[in-house]
Amino acid sequence: MRKFYVLLIFFLCVKTSFASIPVIVPTLTASKIFIPLGKTGQKISLLELSRINIKYVELMIGKKMKLFDRLNFKIIQKKLRDHINSDGSIINRKQVNSFTKDKKVKRGGLGGFVLGCLLGPVGVLIAYLFKDEHKKNRVKWAWIGLIAFIPFYILLYLFLLAIGVAYF
Repeated sequence: MRKFYVLLIFFLCVKTSFASIPVIVPTLTASKIFIPLGKTGQKISLLELSRINIKYVELMIGKKMKLFDRLNFKIIQKKLRDHINSDGSIINRKQVNSFTKDKKVKRGGLGGFVLGCLLGPVGVLIAYLFKDEHKKNRVKWAWIGLIAFIPFYILLYLFLLAIGVAYF
């Protein structure tokens, strides 16, 4: 029994010693994060982007912004300014990461689902035959549509069998 208590005290000491090590996370500054602007690929830091004039942005992207684009830019610029301290450090990394990530729209999901559920295996084959940038997503949703409606097909067959319409 004595060995058990010595072992328990040893493990508790080891556990508390590991928990007492501080983790130092480096501060993320907005002047070190660069994002591309426009089709030319010119990069601008988040700190500059939060303080830049609309005319300068139009020069960088190479086209004149419409009214709603300018309003949208001002709203995003205000949100970005709110997440940057006066010393340039970023307050909320998660929110700022949403500004820097390239958001690609995934398409083909609804079409693939309809192909899979209405046409069954033929619809999945058709989803494989389309060749465009949304093929992977369309094929995935075609399989999901097929799997989701297999029980529906079975129930329909059993129903038709029960009323005497199904012959095979």
